[in-house]
Amino acid sequence: MSPADALAIETDGLTKRYGETTAVDDLTMRVDRGAVYGFLGPNGAGKTTAMRMLTTLTKPTAGTASVAGHSIADRESVSPHIGYLPEEPPVYDELTGREQLEYAAGLRDMPEDEATDRIESLLERFDLLADANKRIEDYSKGMRQKVGVIQAVLHEPAVAFLDEPTSGLDPRAARTMRDTIAELADREMTILLSTHILPVVDELADTIGVLHDGKLVAEDDPDRLKTRAETGDARSLEDAFLEITRDHDEPAAEPRAE
Repeated sequence: MSPADALAIETDGLTKRYGETTAVDDLTMRVDRGAVYGFLGPNGAGKTTAMRMLTTLTKPTAGTASVAGHSIADRESVSPHIGYLPEEPPVYDELTGREQLEYAAGLRDMPEDEATDRIESLLERFDLLADANKRIEDYSKGMRQKVGVIQAVLHEPAVAFLDEPTSGLDPRAARTMRDTIAELADREMTILLSTHILPVVDELADTIGVLHDGKLVAEDDPDRLKTRAETGDARSLEDAFLEITRDHDEPAAEPRAE
């Protein structure tokens, strides 16, 4: 296997501008197959925009990228190999949880028997079997999130993009989510994970990338990233994140006299 074949995600100068606003600026990164890559950054840093470009939902202004060996310029080639959980799961309120997942399996042309087995297994894992035949409009935010995650990985994609996967989950469900992500990575699925829950990234990520104002300002494994924090013995990923983003903040403008 060549070095290029070992990469699940590769970007070169990926950029997205909206008028005068640059949401993602010259993003260059490499993610190995089977790795968990954690995206960290303040709100508005560009994490979701980067994911939308890599999942072919948003066209870049400049730069190139490939996912699972396919150029993101070729949506039909990329789509079968990826799963995506956006911040708001794409589910239909009028469907039951099981119907939603059967619909998602149909869109992926999964064989019926395989889809049924996978759906039942994942519903059980996420403690949704008892509610699988209830309409999604009656689901809590956490239950909707579970359905969104299941449909993102139902077809066992090569690369899964998970944007805030633990949002709305209680501690038990969040633990299940973390265990599932670790299991998927053990099975060589590549995970690009964006979250504000730093312990999740610290526990799961092989590499962490910190985005700030659309730029990738730091990238390293969690332990080495934590050594950047100059806070004595109390070094943590939170310390490192706050220090890195503080160092890249522009000085505040001086207040004007009234």
